[in-house]
Amino acid sequence: MRVVVISDSHGSSRIVTRIVEENLDRADMFIHLGDGADDVNEVLAKYPDIKLLRIKGNCDWQDHPRRLVIEAGGVKIFACHGDLHGVRSGIDRLYYAAKEAQCSVALFGHTHCRFEHYEDGIYFLNPGSCTRPHDGKEPSYGFIDILPSGIMTGIADVPEL
Repeated sequence: MRVVVISDSHGSSRIVTRIVEENLDRADMFIHLGDGADDVNEVLAKYPDIKLLRIKGNCDWQDHPRRLVIEAGGVKIFACHGDLHGVRSGIDRLYYAAKEAQCSVALFGHTHCRFEHYEDGIYFLNPGSCTRPHDGKEPSYGFIDILPSGIMTGIADVPEL
């Protein structure tokens, strides 16, 4: 099972659509981690049968959840934007929230910086920003592959238009 993770699109439904279309044949689920949560509306109108979840970020005004605990392929995933967990100062608060929810994966955005880390049974993934990265790298998105042999996270550059 593959979960594609998008964050911080900040008004670019075009980029979100491009990422989804690049992954339609290999992804089972898409998650948008906020700050552009409504950028998925165009995608959902075009592909109403895909599984696409979204989180409310600190720049979103819509009534979406601030965090979700999702089960995918038998793995529990904690998904949030990250601002309420202080991720700009580290992942300690996020770690405890994911641990308390008994999740094996913790997803967050907010920093606009790519991040992958494994600690004490939890895979952490920030896919970076798909439009405005703050780490000097290309715009990006992330993915989680859930296989019988285990969990693998990764980050990919946004495909060129």
